[in-house]
Amino acid sequence: HGISGAKDDRPQLKAVMSLARKRKIDVLLVWRFDRFARSLPHLANTLEELKSLGVDFVSYGEAVDTTTAHGRLFFHVSAAFTEFERSLIRERVLAGLRRAKAQGKTAGPRRNPVDIGRLRQEAAKGLGLRSLALSFGVSKDTIGRLLKSGDSGVADGTHNREHDAVEVAA
Repeated sequence: HGISGAKDDRPQLKAVMSLARKRKIDVLLVWRFDRFARSLPHLANTLEELKSLGVDFVSYGEAVDTTTAHGRLFFHVSAAFTEFERSLIRERVLAGLRRAKAQGKTAGPRRNPVDIGRLRQEAAKGLGLRSLALSFGVSKDTIGRLLKSGDSGVADGTHNREHDAVEVAA
């Protein structure tokens, strides 16, 4: 849970492959094969290893069963299209980032300047974190971190010494 299918090093995958190597399973059933592996080489290598261990592969979502010739063919064709789609998405994202950079835009969250001196003055008046957060346009956690920092250095962004402000992610 919470680990990308694009990563080869996943705890649950390691666990199931360990079971396969110990000959504790006969069939590996997955919900969808694109959730199992999103890279065709990784998928092919894993399937080859499973085959050599005598473990069949079944994908419930695509009704693919590698115990049949048709299932193996369909599986490989579908896996190729899945990898192709993932590559297209990656190329589009990178092209968008390049275009944004060429237009002078920066990637990442917006930054809100927080005047540390004013923040401390408002906090000294007894305002709560919620009120301060609303007033400064940042989260309560950010306000808490800025107030806890002993100096006016960087808490969540870049320090602007001229105005004694910290830019924080919005």
